[in-house]
Amino acid sequence: MSAHLELSPDAQDLLFRDARTANAFSDEPVTDEQVAAIYDLVKYAPTAMNNQPLRVVLVRDGGPRERLLKHMADGNRDKTADAPLVAVLAADVDFHEQLHRTFPHFPGARDLFAGDAAAREQVARFNATLQAGYFLLGVRAAGLAAGPMSGFDAASLDEDFFAGTSLKSLVVVNIGKPAENAWMDRLPRLPLDEVVLQA
Repeated sequence: MSAHLELSPDAQDLLFRDARTANAFSDEPVTDEQVAAIYDLVKYAPTAMNNQPLRVVLVRDGGPRERLLKHMADGNRDKTADAPLVAVLAADVDFHEQLHRTFPHFPGARDLFAGDAAAREQVARFNATLQAGYFLLGVRAAGLAAGPMSGFDAASLDEDFFAGTSLKSLVVVNIGKPAENAWMDRLPRLPLDEVVLQA
């Protein structure tokens, strides 16, 4: 199969086949330069009307990490405490305020969303979730491992971290170099003929 792809087999393995969700990390730090390199890749991924609602809140050590741990599910708390870097990926439900910059050829783009907060949140969450997937691939491309988690109290996290803002949390991601025995057994994937269907 790899002969039909433009990426080298090594790059395919790094991003997909050998990449795993890490549950434990080494103590090697994740630098601001690595985060910038990740964003430099993933910022080009597509979103509807180029709306780019994803916001990435970095949580390192100290008080912010301790606050974050209070909102994590029991099974996710210890590994979140030990990760070199944690990113809270959130959707900006007021993304429309930036459309004059991100979609400048359509001057009326902002007004399409201004009057309907519910529709705007739906659009923000969908597109930021797409961007979250791109973000995980960017982490892998940087030679790091990601541990994405939905096991947290989103309402309490949002109240603690995002009160008074337009951000809504989507996923919490532990990031770093994987420790030994960082992986669980790989779970089965559905076969091609059950997923790729002919219309």
